[in-house]
Amino acid sequence: MTTLPMASSAKEIPLLTILTDEGLRLFFPLAALYAGLWPFLWVLVLGFDLPLARHVPPTLWHPHEMLIGAYGAALIGFVTTAVPEWTDTARPQRSLLLALAFLWGLGRCIGILGFDALGALGALADVGWLAVLLLFVAHVSWRRKSWDLAGMLLWLSVLLGAEIATRVGFLSDDITRASQGIAATSLAFLGLLGFVLGRITVPVTNRVLDPSEATSPYRPHPGRQNLAAGLVLLAIAGDIAGLSAEARGYLALAAGAAFMDRAGEAFVGRSFFRAEILCLFCAAVLAGLGLMMIGAARLGAFFIETSGWHIALLGGLGMSILAVLSIAGLFHTGHAFPVPRAAKAAFALLLLATALRVLPDFGIVLPGGPHTFSTVAWSAAFLVWLYGYWSLLSDPRTIGSRAC
Repeated sequence: MTTLPMASSAKEIPLLTILTDEGLRLFFPLAALYAGLWPFLWVLVLGFDLPLARHVPPTLWHPHEMLIGAYGAALIGFVTTAVPEWTDTARPQRSLLLALAFLWGLGRCIGILGFDALGALGALADVGWLAVLLLFVAHVSWRRKSWDLAGMLLWLSVLLGAEIATRVGFLSDDITRASQGIAATSLAFLGLLGFVLGRITVPVTNRVLDPSEATSPYRPHPGRQNLAAGLVLLAIAGDIAGLSAEARGYLALAAGAAFMDRAGEAFVGRSFFRAEILCLFCAAVLAGLGLMMIGAARLGAFFIETSGWHIALLGGLGMSILAVLSIAGLFHTGHAFPVPRAAKAAFALLLLATALRVLPDFGIVLPGGPHTFSTVAWSAAFLVWLYGYWSLLSDPRTIGSRAC
């Protein structure tokens, strides 16, 4: 680990300098804050309406802001942190992180209330930060003269294309195209989830099994590393090609089954019950279950496709975001397992939020309406995480730390 500065001098370091030491310090809190406040505003304050939305339905702004807003900030923090670590290159400079934060924030200022009149500006901002992130990874890959980041480049390209399609739909009042773009964005994030799980599950599992890192007791079959991501890519291709609902249903089923196979990596004995293993296990299971429900609904199952999307996106993606925030936030501030109680509480709250969100779809009536308690639990999950991790991420004594 890097030697930490002395406390006396560390206290003099400005907060902005601390937060721009590494991508996750700035963007993980932004992701948690937006993920915690946006659904609360949308459901409990505005009552599923957006006062400035005129052409784009609020029901489309909602998933867009969850994906590109909340999950987008987590993606920026992850990529700008993981890519330098994976390639042993310099961290992105403060100017790049602030530029990304400005573009992301500009998009949120417009999207949070569905400000259609400034939709073009919001589109430029969101397409802009995705393009900058893609160019950052491409630049690192080119300098290293390596294809190791090809998967990351692929999924960022897919995500950029999906966002462009969504924004074109927004600006042209083409609701069908916008809906297809958001569906592609959702699948792109799930593909990224499969890609990332294939690269972080093994080192996390080995660190749990052998904290000394003297051995690598867990080595999964390499063939499963890209299976889930690859099948999600096929599902996206099926949507673009306009295949029948049944054909797209079978593709979704296959992708979901691959995530279930990925979940099998968690069965490593008693250590399975460690929070660090369980959070990644739940992310894979919920993503897989959601995709399989989407596929089954397209094949005529009794439940609606929306239930599967909520399990995959709120449960699977939401849990993966919290897992990355918790694990990377711990090691990149000079700490080690186990994860703090705040992370464990956040994991439990997110699982509760997911269950409460889909229960009404199966005829189970909840007091206070079908969304109230789910929204409260979801918002609490990310705000509890932020409360527990802010002191770590803003601690000046941990500047310069990298994961071991």
